Amino acid sequence: MFDILRPFLFKINPETAHSLAINALKFGNIASIKINKSPRIETSIFNKKIHSPIGVAAGFDKNAEVYNSLFNLGFGFVEVGTVTPKPQFGNPRPRVFRLEEDEALINRLGFNNQGCEEISLRIKKNKPKGLLGINIGPNKDSSDRVEDYTTCLKKFINLASYITINISSPNTENLRDFHKTSELNNLIKSILEEKNNSNSSTPIAVKISPDLSSNQVEKISQILIDNKIETIIISNSTDRNREGLTNMNRFEKGGLSGKPIEKISNRIINEFYNLVGKQIKIIGVGGVDSAKSAYEKILSGATLVQLYTGMVYRGPRIAAQINNGLIKILEQEGINNINDVVGLKKST
Repeated sequence: MFDILRPFLFKINPETAHSLAINALKFGNIASIKINKSPRIETSIFNKKIHSPIGVAAGFDKNAEVYNSLFNLGFGFVEVGTVTPKPQFGNPRPRVFRLEEDEALINRLGFNNQGCEEISLRIKKNKPKGLLGINIGPNKDSSDRVEDYTTCLKKFINLASYITINISSPNTENLRDFHKTSELNNLIKSILEEKNNSNSSTPIAVKISPDLSSNQVEKISQILIDNKIETIIISNSTDRNREGLTNMNRFEKGGLSGKPIEKISNRIINEFYNLVGKQIKIIGVGGVDSAKSAYEKILSGATLVQLYTGMVYRGPRIAAQINNGLIKILEQEGINNINDVVGLKKST
């Protein structure tokens, strides 16, 4: 059905098409997909076993409306958000652009969401059927961004399987300043202090930019190790790397996602993995649209993999297709479980 509808969907505004997809999932117009479960692709994170290492990245289900429907499509976990303390519209439209020839998107959405109060109430009313991550960030006009993160943390601390601290969107001015040593240390210590005050064991993940130097990777790795952060999500979209793109929308301002950042994110994943090893688990994001591309992320050092743009181009069956493909790859290679190949590729 997606193959039939895709030409129509790609003729309308990308943000409108996304809203149609959310509504289709919300109202049951996309049927559940038969999930091929296998012990070969079972994995665990945060002391929870999941049937697949493939998850939905933050940005697809911004307002936590369809996460249970996404579990029914074969995803092993779902991350919602980014959620801010107060509702905000985000940046002016148009703000999402397809680059069809490049199998990519550029967005400058700007954390558009309904705010932590409404979204937390929605999650309370609709218990997650699987591993649910909640991605949090500050409001654009905030006078104290650290306080914004802790406000959201308090709201979601007992609702999430894990909480992601998003410091890497290119569409909120100066947000990436949190990659600097002093700013990141201060933010993480504030987050962990609030977590301790809440007597919570909810794991914390930090989502980082793909636009980092090797020196930045080393410094960030050490900060995360020192603070015993459980997970790194690598990576967000890039506001650089337009070389080689062919679609005219390549000139639009915003974060580039999809196939053009696949190798970029793999390289950063591998750099982090070589520094943190098994101390911190990595969730790999960027350019995943097939079993092969997911497998490359895992070989590079990711325990789990997320996608979003891949679903725009491949449709709602993508998780089931990747799961089946991974099972075949592991069978062909004689590998018992996906965890046995994490980080086997030493350089990318």
